[in-house]
Amino acid sequence: MGAYYCAICRQTTFTGKKHIFGKNHQSTLRVVLLKFLEKVKEARRTLKKPQVEKFDCTQHKKTFWCYCCGLEIDRNVTDDNMTVLYGGLLEHMATPEHRRNTHKFWWENKADPKLRDKVIVTEEETERFKVEVAKALESFVEQEDEFIKQQADYIRTQEKNRQEILQSLLEREAESELFNGANGTDLSAEETVSSQFTPQGSDQQAGSSFVQSMVKAPRAATGQGLTFIGYQDTSNRGNVHSGAVPPWLQEDPLEGTSGAAAHPEIGPSLQGFLKQKEQEKLKKLPPNRVGANFDHSSQTDANWLPSFGRVWNSGRRWQSRHQFRQEEGQKRKKKREPGTEWSKRAKPTEQTTQSDNP
Repeated sequence: MGAYYCAICRQTTFTGKKHIFGKNHQSTLRVVLLKFLEKVKEARRTLKKPQVEKFDCTQHKKTFWCYCCGLEIDRNVTDDNMTVLYGGLLEHMATPEHRRNTHKFWWENKADPKLRDKVIVTEEETERFKVEVAKALESFVEQEDEFIKQQADYIRTQEKNRQEILQSLLEREAESELFNGANGTDLSAEETVSSQFTPQGSDQQAGSSFVQSMVKAPRAATGQGLTFIGYQDTSNRGNVHSGAVPPWLQEDPLEGTSGAAAHPEIGPSLQGFLKQKEQEKLKKLPPNRVGANFDHSSQTDANWLPSFGRVWNSGRRWQSRHQFRQEEGQKRKKKREPGTEWSKRAKPTEQTTQSDNP
């Protein structure tokens, strides 16, 4: 027998069409039809009551795979403004091509004939669906128009309230100007505020002069409904971006003019902090490491060379090697000498003990 490819099982068999009657094929077919019928059931619910929603590209641009036709179709019908849910699926199921492909699919795969009519939409159902869709579209358009009108009314009321508030502020400003002109008061706001900071003694003259120079009283600006909060000439001072000292780090003129002594520095100095930080790093290192007790503050000659650890300084290398071996031999001899002396001392004591005992 020739090779036979099963689209349901997605495999090639060499048993011919006997594969269709096998248990594996029938079980896979049931699973496929169950998923297919669940989606078709959701679409059939909208036949009597179609659902129209505002277009959303993340939800309404979805496709549907038809197992009977082997095609991928659009699940919804949309014009990028409104969307009829499951409109594309129902429209496809009502076509004569889908009806023919469904009969062919059921015959080739030997599916249950009772389930075949559930995936086909008749002409009567199609006509009824079109009428209901027209009504749903009309109601949706009316709802959208009503919503747009409500939003427009809300915008108009907000704009009206804003205009009323602005008009009341302008009228109040005009009344205050007329009142000041009728009384003939020509006192500026700067004089009234500066009078509050007048010195009451010779001790406060320096501080009050500084307050008068730094604090600018509010005065009326040329525009309507505006207030001038003060002016500071910072053209010659520079800023943080140009490398100038920030205001919070500058010296306070009040403290300088008062003649009081400078406050003592609070906290450790920068050098002490860096030294403490370096000590904290050294605490984490092993205490018996090489160079732990080295005095870094000691001054040495530029030609200094370490001479510890059998470092080769001069002469040939074999000479230092022989010297090392000689020193090792002397150390071994010294270790042996106490043993020989003890043995020499032990011999006369043994002779005396033997002479005492007859």
